[in-house]
Amino acid sequence: MKSILVTGGAGFIGANFVPYFVEKYPDYKIINLDLLTYAGDINNLQEVTRANNYEFVKGDICNRELVEYLFDKHDIRGVIHFAAESHVDNSISGPEVFIQTNVNGTFTLLDIARKYWMDAPFTYKEGYKGCRFHHISTDEVYGTLGATGLFREDTPYAPNSPYSSSKASSDFLVRAYFHTYGMDVTTSNCSNNYGPKQHGEKLIPTIIRKALAGEDIPIYGDGKNVRDWLYVLDHCTGIDVVYHKGRSGETYNIGGRNERDNLFIVHHICEILDAKQPLKSGNSYKEQITFVKDRAGHDRRYAIDATKIETELGWKAVENFETGIDKTIDWYLNSNGVSHMNRSSQ
Repeated sequence: MKSILVTGGAGFIGANFVPYFVEKYPDYKIINLDLLTYAGDINNLQEVTRANNYEFVKGDICNRELVEYLFDKHDIRGVIHFAAESHVDNSISGPEVFIQTNVNGTFTLLDIARKYWMDAPFTYKEGYKGCRFHHISTDEVYGTLGATGLFREDTPYAPNSPYSSSKASSDFLVRAYFHTYGMDVTTSNCSNNYGPKQHGEKLIPTIIRKALAGEDIPIYGDGKNVRDWLYVLDHCTGIDVVYHKGRSGETYNIGGRNERDNLFIVHHICEILDAKQPLKSGNSYKEQITFVKDRAGHDRRYAIDATKIETELGWKAVENFETGIDKTIDWYLNSNGVSHMNRSSQ
């Protein structure tokens, strides 16, 4: 088996990607390295616990000794790097851990992969051609958009939060390892993900959880902030195609072409819940919507131009927002989804 190191595979996107990847590629041995911080949940990976081509390792991507051990033990031939601190609010109140994990952790992984796969003066070792490092990033590195326009791969970086700044830094490290060392790397910058297994602090799980609990549903500012929404399983297939078919050294933007503002999101979810799980009072969940003070540095609009991945690699999102959010709500309404919401909100 060809061993692939997946970092952060117990987080939201990783925990959707790992089962998909384990099932699709039985000839790969997937080593999932995750520290299981507040954003990681081992219960998200129940589908693969007995898979013959899967192994979980609890550990920190900043731990050089551990990462080197895993490369040696499993003869790692590829890295798919999800692991990151990702909650923007937490980056505002405590930015240091974001720099440590997102910047230093990415450097540690890159440096060990280069040394394991390549010899000075930076040519691939015999038999290690084709080893690739794929880095998952975010559209937040581009800053904010006005009422029109889209983020392209050549859009200048202008991050506005400690989180997005740390991700921009990690993107540049990946770029540097390609241009300096000739290392086989790819990067993908995605729009806002949603779907099963998302951490309870994020917008859509918060709306669903608060609505079902009969609590106020908080919306920042005026609710007019716009995001391009990407169903998480569509993102997983996009990562798959970039890892296997993307050009070395290139960045690919993965987006759903589903721009919606937060007001639309909360109203639409409430309408679906009104139909699927109506309140005994006959009232609408919309009556629980409340507006709270806006978040510091809250970018107004993100939107991704996915033309490059669509035309070069033949990928396109399958779900539109309406079909994706319906599947998402169904997942949260079942017993697994409810227990997940309870765990991730604690």
